[in-house]
Amino acid sequence: MKKLSFHPLTWWIFSAAVAFAIARVNSPVFAIAAVGVMSVIVFTQRDDAPWGRSFNATLKLSVWIISIRAIIGVLIGVPIPGTTLFTIPTLPLPSWMPGIRIGGAVTLERLSSSISEGIIICAILVVFGAAASLTSPHRLLRVLPVYVYEFGISVVIATSVLPQLVSALSRIRMAQRLRGQKTHGVKAFKRIALPLLEESLARSLDLAAAMDSRGYGISKKRSKYRPIKWARIDVAVVIAGLAVAGLS
Repeated sequence: MKKLSFHPLTWWIFSAAVAFAIARVNSPVFAIAAVGVMSVIVFTQRDDAPWGRSFNATLKLSVWIISIRAIIGVLIGVPIPGTTLFTIPTLPLPSWMPGIRIGGAVTLERLSSSISEGIIICAILVVFGAAASLTSPHRLLRVLPVYVYEFGISVVIATSVLPQLVSALSRIRMAQRLRGQKTHGVKAFKRIALPLLEESLARSLDLAAAMDSRGYGISKKRSKYRPIKWARIDVAVVIAGLAVAGLS
């Protein structure tokens, strides 16, 4: 499928509208459908760039979040009556924590409620992760108003950390494999985590420092060099997103 060129704000507005609809509908089926639509859009329209490859990491992170939410819902939470699946030994809690318990009977309703909440939370995360994967942070910065340049620098840091994280992870793992080290397991994670975090944050902060040193935001007049204009396809996508949010 041919890739189309979109305005940098198009997918962010569309994703915000879809995330609002997911929160309003509050249904795991609708959330999964929204994730499926956004996944198709990302895999067909993303660029071969660090920000485009970050969507896979967002999906993996979402799976971990759902798993952790399900485990927490099983071990800790408010008891929900229903069909008992299994029972976990109960740990006593102080009297000032009424209605909450650790362990006890795990019902089908309690487990499904935890998974449903996790799916809705992760769906919102994936939707915004899709927007970050479809938009270059540099092009996004160009269309932001100059008078909010400090906010613009923060946006560049926030939207470029995950893509840089994915690229740095690939480079660090390749370097460790060349040294004959294992790249999987708990020990490998310890060797990767610190340089990974340090490199990804350093690259994002270096970009922000370069922008500041070049006087970004000093002039209140927007440069007319290669302006990015809205096209009909951008308007159509934004209207579609707003329609989904309005009908939810």
